[in-house]
Amino acid sequence: MRPPFFALPLLLLFSFVATAQLNNPASDQSPVLAKFPFEESAPLKIIRETVPSKPFTVIGPRGAILGQQDGSFEAWIYPWKIFANLRITAEMQDYSVPIDVNDHSAVIEVRPDHTTITFAHANFTVREILFAPHNAPDGAGVLAFFEVEAVRPMTLTFQFIPEMKRMWPALSDDRCSPEWVKTPTGGFYVLHLNFPDHAAALEMPGAEPGIMAPYQERAKSYPTQFVLHFDPAHDANKLFPLLMATADAVADANTAQLATKLASLGHSLQSLYEETGKYYSDFLAQHLTIQTPDKEFDDAFLWAQVSIDQLKVQVTPGYQETALVAGFDGSGDSARPGFGWYFGRDSLWTLYAVNAYGDFQLTRDQLEFLLRRQTADGQIIHEWSQTAGIVDWKSLPYMLASSDATPLLLMAANDYLQVSGDVAFLNSHWDALAKAWQFECSHDSDGDGIYENIAGSGWVESWPPGMPHQEIYLAALDQQASAAFAKLASSTGHAQLAEDARKRSAHIAQQIEKEYFLPDANFYAFSRNADGTLDSSPTIYPAVADWDGTFKLTRAGAMLDRWASQEFSTDWGTRDLSPSVSFYDPISYHQGSVWPLFTGWVALSEYRSGRTLSGYSHLMQNADLTWAQDLGAVTELLSGQFYRWLGRSTSHQLWSSAMVVTPTVRGMFGLEWNAAENTLTVTPNLPAQWTEAKIMGVPLGQSHLGIEMRRNALALFIRLTGEGSNAVKLRTRAPGATTTNGELRIPLPAVEVGIDHRLPLAGSITSQLKVLEQQPSQRSLRLRLSAPAASHQSLFLRLNDPKAHLHIEGGEASPDSTHLEVKFPAGTGYVEKVVSISW
Repeated sequence: MRPPFFALPLLLLFSFVATAQLNNPASDQSPVLAKFPFEESAPLKIIRETVPSKPFTVIGPRGAILGQQDGSFEAWIYPWKIFANLRITAEMQDYSVPIDVNDHSAVIEVRPDHTTITFAHANFTVREILFAPHNAPDGAGVLAFFEVEAVRPMTLTFQFIPEMKRMWPALSDDRCSPEWVKTPTGGFYVLHLNFPDHAAALEMPGAEPGIMAPYQERAKSYPTQFVLHFDPAHDANKLFPLLMATADAVADANTAQLATKLASLGHSLQSLYEETGKYYSDFLAQHLTIQTPDKEFDDAFLWAQVSIDQLKVQVTPGYQETALVAGFDGSGDSARPGFGWYFGRDSLWTLYAVNAYGDFQLTRDQLEFLLRRQTADGQIIHEWSQTAGIVDWKSLPYMLASSDATPLLLMAANDYLQVSGDVAFLNSHWDALAKAWQFECSHDSDGDGIYENIAGSGWVESWPPGMPHQEIYLAALDQQASAAFAKLASSTGHAQLAEDARKRSAHIAQQIEKEYFLPDANFYAFSRNADGTLDSSPTIYPAVADWDGTFKLTRAGAMLDRWASQEFSTDWGTRDLSPSVSFYDPISYHQGSVWPLFTGWVALSEYRSGRTLSGYSHLMQNADLTWAQDLGAVTELLSGQFYRWLGRSTSHQLWSSAMVVTPTVRGMFGLEWNAAENTLTVTPNLPAQWTEAKIMGVPLGQSHLGIEMRRNALALFIRLTGEGSNAVKLRTRAPGATTTNGELRIPLPAVEVGIDHRLPLAGSITSQLKVLEQQPSQRSLRLRLSAPAASHQSLFLRLNDPKAHLHIEGGEASPDSTHLEVKFPAGTGYVEKVVSISW
C-alpha cells in the first residue's frame, strides 16, 4: 500500500542542509594537523602518471576508499557507503578561471598502507593521501588528508554526494539528510537517516559548509561541500584531514557523541597512519619473499600477498571475526562495491597462497568463519553478504548457490595441515570436517560415486546448452578432496575413514578417465549429463585436476598442447572456452573471457606436467597484470578477444592475486610440504634467463626457512638456510639429483631455452609466440612453436656446457649464441614450426 503523501520524508520535497549549533569546548574539536613526516614504511611502491579512466582501491579491515585515478572516490565504513564522487575545485586569488582540480591529476603513488594522488597546476600542488587504518576504532574505517602548496591564496571546495546506504542486499533509506553542526572552531556534517539509530559524521577541520539552501527555496538537489580557504603565508605547514565516522545505535548517533568520535580520530590520525605503515612493514618482513634476477616479478609477488591481506574484513556487527571478501571495485550508483561479500570458494582457492606465504592465523580465521556457517547437513556456504546478519539471508539464493566450497574446504584444510602440522586445529573442528565429508559423499544421484551439481552449481553459473549435471571441475575437486580427507582422517586417528576416503579417491580417478575422456577429440569433456551423455565443449576446467599435485589426468598431453596455443591462450591470459564452440563469447562471464584464475590453474598444471615454458608465460601474464589497472592488484576478468578488462571487472580481486603466488611457489619453485615429517620438497623450474634465486621465510611447521638456488654449469644447487634448517629433510622430484652435506645437486641439460614476457598494448589481439610442446631428452630438446605467419621470433638460449656443439633444425643460434632465432613460414593467422636442438 502506498503511504499518504504527507508521510513521505521531507527530504523528498526539499533538498537542503540543516544547521545546528554544538557548544563543545574547543579542546574537543578535531585539529588542523601540522605536517608530519611520511615515512617509507614498506620497501614497496608503485609510481605512475595517472590515467583517469583507471581505478584505485584503498582497503582495510573496516572500510574502503574506491576511486578513479583522477582522484574522485567513494568512501565505505562497513557495511555503509558513506558518500560518493568526492571531487575538488579551486578558485585562486586574482585568477578568474575556476579550476577543476581532478582534471589536473598527475601522479599516483601506491604503497601497501596508503595511496597518494598528486594534482599539479601552475599555481598549486595538492596531494590527496588516503588510507584505511589497520586498527581503526569502532565506527571508523577510512581516513584522508590533503597537503596543499600554492603560489597564491585560494579556495578549495570538496564536493560529494552523501549516500548512507548499507551494502546490498540490506535495505536503506532512499536518501540521507545532511545537517551542518556548528562548533566553536568550525563544524561538521551529520548524515541523518529517517530513524535515529544510524548516522555518519564527516569533518574537515578548518573548513566551512558549502551551499546551504534555506527552507524557502524550491526543491532542488545541491551538492554537499566543504569549503577550505588556503593562504600559503599561514597554511603551508598544515595538513587538512577528512574525518569520517559512523554510529549504529541511538545512544551513539547524536551530534555530541559523533563530535567526540571525530575529535578522537583527528587527534589519533598520525598514530593511525604510522601504525598502518608499521603493520605492512611487519607483514612483508614476516612472510615469504623471493629474490630473483627479475625485480619487477619479485615486487609483483609481494603485491599479490598485500592485495590478499587487504581483503581481510572484520565481520560486523561486533568485529569478532575476520574473513576474506572476494574483491572490491567502485559501486557507481549501486550499493555493492564489486564482490564486497565473503565468498566460500574464492577464499578457499586463495588459502593455498596464504598457506604458502605462511599466514596461518588468516587460514584458521577463514576456515572457522566458514565452519560456523556450515549447514546442518554439512554444506559449506558459497556467499555471505556483509549485511547477511540483518536480512533473511537463507531465503535469498546466494548462500548455497554453488557447491564447490565443500570439497575445497577439505582440500584447503589438508593443505594447511601439510604446511603447518597443526593437528590440534583439525581435532578441534573434526566433527564439522567429517560432516562436510559426509555431505560430499551423499550427493551422488546416478551411482557413479562422484559429487554432482545437485547442491548448487559447480563452476559455471550459466551455460547456454543447459546447466550441467556433473562438471569435470567438480569431479576433479571431489577426487582431490577425497585424497585430502584421507590425510586429515589419518592424522587425527580415524583410520577407517582414512581408508574409505583413499578408496573413494582412487575410484573417482578411474571414473573420470572412464566417463570424461573423449578419444576422438583427445580431450576431456566439460560435463556429464544425467543420461550419461557428455558435453564435449573444450574448456580449461580439467586443469584443476593438477591443483593439489596428488592426481593427474593420464591422457592430457594433447589437451595441454591446445591450452598453450592461441586457441585458449591470449597474450594476457587463458580463455576458459575454445572459440570453436558455437556459443563462445569473449565478453561473456563464463563462455570465453580471460580470468587470471583460469590462467593460474593452467600455469600450475603446465608446471606439474613439465610444460615449463608455457607455464612461465602464463604465470608472468598474471604477474604483469599487477601494473595494468588497479595498481598493486590483479583484476577479475578480461576480454577473450582484445587486451582490455571488462567494464564490470572487479579491479581488486582476491583469487586473481592468489594466482600470482600459488603458481610461483608450487609451480616455478616446486615447493611441497610435509610438516609432520619435517620434510620440504623442492623441484624448481627456474627460467633459463636466471642464474640464481632465493626464497626467504618459507613456512614449515613452526619454522621459517630460506632456500638458495644457484646454477653452476651443468647443475643447479639448492640448500636450506635459517635456524633449524639442518633438521629439515630436503627432497626433490628432479631425476638424477644427489645430496652432499645437505645440499641438493640437480643435473641440468647442456642447453636451455627461455621466453620473454610482456603484456601487449591496450586493444591488441593475440600475436605473441606460443610454446605448444617441449620434449627434452638427455642430448636434445624438441620445441613445437606457434606464432603469426611470416613472423620472426627470438628466444633466450642458455648454454650450460660451453663446449657443447649445437645442431639446430628449424632455427639458428644468434652470432653470440645467446638467442635462438626462428622464422615462421608464410600463411594465415598462427602457423606452427618445430625446432630441434641436439648436442
